[in-house]
Amino acid sequence: MSFTIKVGLASCGRAAGAVEVYEAIDKYLSKNKIKAELKKTACIGMCFSEPLVEFVAEDGSSITYGKVKPVEIPELIKQFNNRSPIKNNIILSNHLKGSENTNLNNQVRIALRNCGNINPESLDDYLANKGYQSLEKVLNEMSQEEVIEEIKKSGLRGRGGAGFPTGLKWSFALQAENKKKYVVCNADEGDPGAFMDRSVLEGDPHSIIEGMAICAYAIGADEGYIYCRAEYPLAIKHLKKAIKDAESAGYLGHKILGKNFSFKVHIKEGAGAFVCGEETALMASIEGQRGMPRIRPPFPATSGLWGKPTNINNVETLANIAWIILNGSAEYSKFGTEKSKGTKVFALAGKIKNSGLIEVPMGMPLRNVIYDVGGGMLTDKPFKAVQLGGPSGGCIPEKLLDTIVDYDSITKTGAIMGSGGMVVMDTSTCMVDVAKFFLNFTQNESCGKCTFCRIGTKRMLEILTRITEGKGKMEDIDTLENLAENIIKGSLCGLGQTAPNPVLTTLRYFRDEYIEHIMNKKCPAGVCTSLIKFEVIEDKCVGCTACARKCPVNCISGEVKKIHKIDQDKCIKCGVCLETCKFDAIKKS
Repeated sequence: MSFTIKVGLASCGRAAGAVEVYEAIDKYLSKNKIKAELKKTACIGMCFSEPLVEFVAEDGSSITYGKVKPVEIPELIKQFNNRSPIKNNIILSNHLKGSENTNLNNQVRIALRNCGNINPESLDDYLANKGYQSLEKVLNEMSQEEVIEEIKKSGLRGRGGAGFPTGLKWSFALQAENKKKYVVCNADEGDPGAFMDRSVLEGDPHSIIEGMAICAYAIGADEGYIYCRAEYPLAIKHLKKAIKDAESAGYLGHKILGKNFSFKVHIKEGAGAFVCGEETALMASIEGQRGMPRIRPPFPATSGLWGKPTNINNVETLANIAWIILNGSAEYSKFGTEKSKGTKVFALAGKIKNSGLIEVPMGMPLRNVIYDVGGGMLTDKPFKAVQLGGPSGGCIPEKLLDTIVDYDSITKTGAIMGSGGMVVMDTSTCMVDVAKFFLNFTQNESCGKCTFCRIGTKRMLEILTRITEGKGKMEDIDTLENLAENIIKGSLCGLGQTAPNPVLTTLRYFRDEYIEHIMNKKCPAGVCTSLIKFEVIEDKCVGCTACARKCPVNCISGEVKKIHKIDQDKCIKCGVCLETCKFDAIKKS
């Protein structure tokens, strides 16, 4: 029996030990002279079960195992080779019951169509999955206007956050009167909890190159840049190889496929500045300047890189292009709602069972995304909120979980779709602390150009810090809202204009937590260390001394078999005493 073994070697898999698993498989196959092909692939999205190993038989039947350890390899290969696969830890299968089949069955994978299925370093694998057929189609059969019209009819909107119609954006660049034009892929993914762009670049780099090439043909550009943060070394490695292979095969470079169309792609590694995700700051960075936004107009479509017309799309947007051209706009627009067509990729993180990458049709309720696709809550604690849109987004409470995934519906909640980061929180989360966390992030990432953003976010952060320390006043709430309004109005770019969103949405839906922090000096979730204390329950303490021996600051005193006491002035609120006590004699309040 000949079969194929695929190992997920994206960043998530490598962090979980996939390299060691791959090496163990390679060694075992070689040592035992087993007829099997060992292949590398990337992330299929199930990061919660990495390392993942897929076995594919000659007849196409497949089985995927999760959380595989090197020691398990001999038995897994032996049983599969004997046509009696181990069934107790199958997570995916196209002919057997896998524990996570439902996770995948509830998805529609367009942008992620190849991720986890092909070897991202193999051009042949991409070509075998209809790769570059769309580029051939536009060069042989379609005019520039026809390409743009097809993208317009698909209803595709920019997946970077703003949701601007992609085809309309392309048409502006086409109309710009200049012989020199640029195409830019914005891969400067910086939201905490977001990893959509990284996964696509690691898993299917050729789809981005093909999407850029189609865009370049449509608008009349001959040069492009992929702006990717340097913290994504594996993505950059795969991109570099994909560009080199595409050039060698004639899909990039001079007179592509023998046609009068040339296109060259460069990679620009960003230094990790969140503000460079904003279009004009990104272009400044590519030009070698400090990444700071500029006033618009002029817009990039008329005056972008070095003053030339420039079209900028993010990774997910470009990953859809080849599929739309090949399958047709009507097929793409079957998915979604009236104003939000297609699918959306989300990175699920936080207190959720199936953390990882998913792609769902627009229009699916958030409740279904979290519970049907995401598997529900990681702990036995109830759902509390989901942070959508990263630092620029907002927190959506349980009562709004039936909100559907589309641009307008999400915006009505006070959050934004954003690029697709989705952080799930349970009742152990303090919403004031969450607001402080995201505001601290945006305050640190502010480029400092705008007074309202530079100083206003700092004042807001100072107020939130006071509240979490039990030093807040009721008038602080009004001050936060006033500052937020002025920061939104007075900031130049999207970073400042959306920075107050986490504060505004937590005030809107969880105002009672702010009041509890201010009036009663209590943190309902028990997170804010200044507002909690650990005490000994006298009628339960047996004087075992375990807590005193474990305390890192020696703040617990007492003799053997006598009641102990905690010195509140010395206590650092680490919780070690609570974890150590076997008699439930420590309480947290």
